Amino acid sequence: MKYLDIENWNRKQHYEHFRNLEDPFFGVTVNVDVTALYKRSKLEKKSFFAMYLHACLVALNSIENFKYRIQDDKVFICDTIHASATIAREDYTFGFSFIHYVEDLEIFNKNFLEEKERILNSTDLFPPIVSDSCIYCSALPWFTFTSQKEPVSGVKNESIPKLSFGKTYQENDRIMMPVAIAANHALVDGYHIGLFFEEYQKQLDKNT
Repeated sequence: MKYLDIENWNRKQHYEHFRNLEDPFFGVTVNVDVTALYKRSKLEKKSFFAMYLHACLVALNSIENFKYRIQDDKVFICDTIHASATIAREDYTFGFSFIHYVEDLEIFNKNFLEEKERILNSTDLFPPIVSDSCIYCSALPWFTFTSQKEPVSGVKNESIPKLSFGKTYQENDRIMMPVAIAANHALVDGYHIGLFFEEYQKQLDKNT
């Protein structure tokens, strides 16, 4: 396991300040353009959710600060960020998944489908794998939103980023989707969230 050298980190003071706050998480909601990816999902007959989640993980894994997790008085660096996403059942309950991220979309989609099948055929809330090397995320396809608040566990040093994806809507000839992201300010700044949305949009605009 690799740890961050906090003593020589240029954000040491920021880290020490924000980690001592009662609630160090901050969040924003941004509307992203999913036109290209939505059309591609229909053409390739793949899950729109799996495809935009994969694009999200590509973006997050490209920014080191989103791989930081606080453990006791140390910050360890995840090798790879996976997804613990909520997956709905027909009885309107849901289960938490653990979808292994890989760069190959075909393999990632297979991982998603396996987790979906596991959840649809069980009543378990939690997945068999529990790891901090993930993001928490939820799809909220019933409504769009301009802001959103995630539950906070109250566990000291909680540091897993949280995302929510809203219902798509039409804006002129574009298909838009609200995306909310919340992160621990001891590890992540607005600059890094800006980098994330810039890279996320690039991934969403890809045709192949």
